[in-house]
Amino acid sequence: MSNLFPYLNGSCSSRHIIDQRKLQMSNTVLILGASGKIGQNATHAFTKAGWNVRHYDRKSNDMIAAARGVDLIVNGLNPPNYNNWAKTVPEMTKQVIAAAKASGATVIIPGNVYNFGNTPGVWSETTAQRPNTIKGQVRVDMEQAYRASGVQTIVLRSGNFIDPNRDDDMMGLLYFRAIKKGKLTAAGRSDALQAMCYLPDWAKAAVQLAEKRAELASFEDIPFPGHSFSVLELQNVLQDHLGHGIKITGFPWWLFTILGPFWELAREMNEMRYLWNTSHQLSGEKFNRILPDFVQTDMRSVMLASLPDDMNPNKTARGSRQAYAS
Repeated sequence: MSNLFPYLNGSCSSRHIIDQRKLQMSNTVLILGASGKIGQNATHAFTKAGWNVRHYDRKSNDMIAAARGVDLIVNGLNPPNYNNWAKTVPEMTKQVIAAAKASGATVIIPGNVYNFGNTPGVWSETTAQRPNTIKGQVRVDMEQAYRASGVQTIVLRSGNFIDPNRDDDMMGLLYFRAIKKGKLTAAGRSDALQAMCYLPDWAKAAVQLAEKRAELASFEDIPFPGHSFSVLELQNVLQDHLGHGIKITGFPWWLFTILGPFWELAREMNEMRYLWNTSHQLSGEKFNRILPDFVQTDMRSVMLASLPDDMNPNKTARGSRQAYAS
């Protein structure tokens, strides 16, 4: 039987089942990394859903105190620019687990696809995790720590982030970096499918999973299917939308190779270069079983969401915080 409803066959101990009365009486979430992409989108989604939202102040360095009385922790913390993941990610993980244990809170973490290595295909919760990079192994170890902790954990796994209200998402930093010059940037094979995650949808899914946490097991690995598309498919949509040709150009990996010994970000990005040549997508089978009524934003809208305002007349100005507005 599926582990979505473990209590039905007695396979889940009572400590894994959240009291339904508690769910109805108290809905408080602590969001870690509130100024980041996950944090901003989660703040909007949980607030809109009527939750009491708290933000963790890193300056206090007391996550246990911050988590006191909360029902849920959304972990949006991430070392910027891949900085020293091998050291900082385990430290953050220990902090979050300690805070969740002290408060009895469930934890939602944004999983990624680094765990799966360079074997192309449709990746799911049952796909063997064989990372081929240091960062991939760090993520595998992090998830194993949560699984072993006894803290109820939901890994909502996704691909590259698309945030329509920021310029520092994958679309702004990579694909659309020269779009005003009529160029679309490809970091790898232009025909390789890439799993993409529209963050307003991810955050909405996080809320719905949080509200069903009484029905979930102690550790849930749930791929968020989002949309998968190639650079060629993106090019076709852009050309149709803009009414003129768009040229595909390559990312300057040669420059990052030269700068790697002196620039940490260049070095770390080079390690992940393989992913752009690995065609992949995330399975929606488990996600759709748990949230069968979930409606995500259509793929064309997602593809166009991060275009500059003057290239997308159907888009509200970025300054209005489109996706965060009620």
